[in-house]
Amino acid sequence: MADKAFFFLRLNDHVQYLKKIQATLDGTGEFQGTDYHDCNLGKWLYSTGPEEASSVGDAAVGLFNSLLEPHQQFHDASHQAIEKQKSGDSEGAKESITEMLKLSNVLIKILINLDNLSNQK
Repeated sequence: MADKAFFFLRLNDHVQYLKKIQATLDGTGEFQGTDYHDCNLGKWLYSTGPEEASSVGDAAVGLFNSLLEPHQQFHDASHQAIEKQKSGDSEGAKESITEMLKLSNVLIKILINLDNLSNQK
């Protein structure tokens, strides 16, 4: 692993993406999101992420693997929130935003746990 802050940097990638989505939902941005493979976190998840997690140990591999599904679901929820808001479905948008934020919290907790594991090594 290049440095001990690596997983924390991936967490920052996610938070920056979330801020762009939130700005769009707030009417102050135009970011429409990306496919879950194409954001910075997704690029890492589907390239060097498995190696980085493996270098920390088995527990990190398990945590890493637990990122995949909620990450994809986060992207789905953020796309739905934007689309529902565009179509005037404010109640549907609120539900999708709530789901998006719940999934974001899941991702953040997992990335913090990965960072903690890497710092113990």
